[in-house]
Amino acid sequence: MCVSLLFVDLIRHLECFVTVAEESHFGRAARRLGMAQPPLSQRVQRLEKELGVRLFERTSRRVALTRAGQLLLPEARTLLDRHEALRAVARRVREGGSGLLRAGLPPDLAGPTVAALLAGFRRADTGVELEVRELTTAEQLAALRARELDVGLVHHPCALQGLALGPVLRRELGVLLAESADAAADAVVPLAALGDRELVLFPRAGAPALYDELLNSCAREGWTPRAVRHGRGENFVRGLVLSGQAVAFVPRAEAVDVPGLVWRPLAGAPLSRRHSAAWPAGREDAAVTAFAEAVTVALREREGAVVDGGGTAAGGTGAERHEDPAAPGSGTSVRPLHLRPAAEYWL
Repeated sequence: MCVSLLFVDLIRHLECFVTVAEESHFGRAARRLGMAQPPLSQRVQRLEKELGVRLFERTSRRVALTRAGQLLLPEARTLLDRHEALRAVARRVREGGSGLLRAGLPPDLAGPTVAALLAGFRRADTGVELEVRELTTAEQLAALRARELDVGLVHHPCALQGLALGPVLRRELGVLLAESADAAADAVVPLAALGDRELVLFPRAGAPALYDELLNSCAREGWTPRAVRHGRGENFVRGLVLSGQAVAFVPRAEAVDVPGLVWRPLAGAPLSRRHSAAWPAGREDAAVTAFAEAVTVALREREGAVVDGGGTAAGGTGAERHEDPAAPGSGTSVRPLHLRPAAEYWL
């Protein structure tokens, strides 16, 4: 019991140290932590006494890290991250999820990409079995919030409240059309050149915001399809395009050679798909991190995806944590977090 209490006490002291370091102000740090300023100062002083070094230089106007504080801050953050990972694993054990990671993948993900993702996760050797389900973004979001899914690969834009994200990856879309179409003779196709053809899209219920963003982008580029047809299966979509009456937007990696069909890039690259791994905020552990890294590597290597500069603060293959600012303990103002449709900004 004593060891357990000492460990919890140390974690709380480290949280205080890191928060003061990030805020450079005891008053703001106390408000962020939901405590009074005197107890916060006492905790920092007790930690300094325990470590035998001064962590902060304090004046009436500012608080600054000492050299010792600068060196110890990364170690403190690492310990807090490992503590959160430990708690996440414990939660999964309590909920019966030990040894199993339930992951969602969108139906439009190419087969070789799925295979590369699975292989990458196996190489991580987390000791956790991966259970993959084919689910639309809307289905994944509902399952994540119901705790029926541990992690997923979602399309942006979508509602992100309560979720943490890995890197946001972008894949440019081109147009799949019948080789008999006039635009098929062009090396690069402007959207406006698609004329009165129909457009084959996934059903809107699967990813409403993405569906609307694609149609809005087409309208801005001067093209409105004569009609929108819905299809999910590759063969069904290709059949509609082969009829010569319709087109579809797909990444180059999904444009396999099919007699009678051609794929062309779009002028100005106005359309894209954006994805990221997503999981409930605060539930990150080694298995979730391995899945996010496997997703990033698979989409980059198999489909030429690039890290979206507006959706993530870093470009590494690891799972950077972009948590909802409304989540408990985030320390920021309570505002919903969304990827804005047709723009590359966080709101």
